[in-house]
Amino acid sequence: MSAPVLSIIVLAAMFLIATVLPINMGALAFVGAFLLGAVFLGMDTDAILANFPGGLFLTLVGVTYLFAIAQNNGTIDLLISRAVKLVDNRIALIPWVMFIITAAITAVGALGPAAVAIMAPIALGFAAKYKINPLMMGMLVVHGAQAGGFSPIAVYGVIVNGLITDAGFAFSPTALFLTSFAFNLVIALVLFLVLGGRSLSMTRVGHFVEQVAEARMSVSVGSKAGDVTFKGAGSGTYGPRDPAGDGSSKPSGERLPQLLTFTGLIVLAVVALGFKVDVGFVSITIAVVLALVSPKAQKGAVNKISWSTVLLICGMLTFVGVLQEAGTIDYVSDGVANLGVPLLAALLICYIGAVVSAFASSTAILAALIPLAIPFLDSGEISAVGVVCALAVASTIVDVSPFSTNGALVLANAPEGTDKERFYKQILGYGGIVVVAGPVLAWLTLVLPGWL
Repeated sequence: MSAPVLSIIVLAAMFLIATVLPINMGALAFVGAFLLGAVFLGMDTDAILANFPGGLFLTLVGVTYLFAIAQNNGTIDLLISRAVKLVDNRIALIPWVMFIITAAITAVGALGPAAVAIMAPIALGFAAKYKINPLMMGMLVVHGAQAGGFSPIAVYGVIVNGLITDAGFAFSPTALFLTSFAFNLVIALVLFLVLGGRSLSMTRVGHFVEQVAEARMSVSVGSKAGDVTFKGAGSGTYGPRDPAGDGSSKPSGERLPQLLTFTGLIVLAVVALGFKVDVGFVSITIAVVLALVSPKAQKGAVNKISWSTVLLICGMLTFVGVLQEAGTIDYVSDGVANLGVPLLAALLICYIGAVVSAFASSTAILAALIPLAIPFLDSGEISAVGVVCALAVASTIVDVSPFSTNGALVLANAPEGTDKERFYKQILGYGGIVVVAGPVLAWLTLVLPGWL
């Protein structure tokens, strides 16, 4: 059996095991890299470890550490309270506030599941209070997370941009971010209109902001129901000392960390994007400065770094490096190219990404499929940028599936009194529609016209 075929079998086995059993696929990938590299390819361990993505490791740790501190010191709570005050008593704007805040949270570096775990109980609490369709509200939160997920400093964006840069392609991180944002925004708009959003425009209530505290109290309960715990969430922004719900009643000494955090996020965007300084070093530097200013806020923040995702991504990329040594990348890309129809090949890759990602990790799919897709793009017959953007979109919009972390969090936070079996079927049905229609729509809009 040839090394490329064997490596594909190992990769398929890894996805199967990680789907059926609660084993981190990154750990499986490290084992697969060792067995495939050392046993079958004769590589020494130094050569295998040379594929470890040290820069990406630092970026993942830095941005998630920074976000954990921002959550601990109440900056995220303050962002939510200020945003909901803007809608006053206009019920129709509540779903869009949830969409925008979730997008903003992921755009500045939070992982999608972390953002959904924070926002889903709040959003679904509002849905129950104001008779908003819970499916629409929950799915707008998930699509919001995906809309911001490909910013140049977000986890998905860093992964994809890094892979493309390493491959030597001219690529626009801004195009990736904007196409993903626009795609998810359009889907959210369709959901809003189909699931009763227009009727909400006729509904108004008074004292809207007073309901924030009640909704925010459900975060810890909802997060635990989704098997995600955020220590330090709800840091008192809506407590008795803050009746306005906007942090205005806090002493100036307690507001200082929040002001510094806002400033730090702005500095991160300016320095990392404007001056092209490494995102990982900048984010962890800002996080350490905030930790020094407010030691209490950073307590437990290291534990909230998404180590499971760090393990997943670093393991997968190390394994992908071994795949390259085995010739698997060339083997697969030659097979796709031999189809003779690059447009069809691009569509097939999008569907593979969508179907597998609906049951497995989107980050793992991106790390595995983009290297496989890159070589056949060298032909120049189709837009490399369009294919990468379409693959990125197709592999992440399916996170609405109840079998994915984001979809499961929405299901777990179903409002009290909701028929969970019916709600599950609704999410499952919508997830099925997205899996079927998402890849072809991404292909039709981003690949076929060739405008990217």
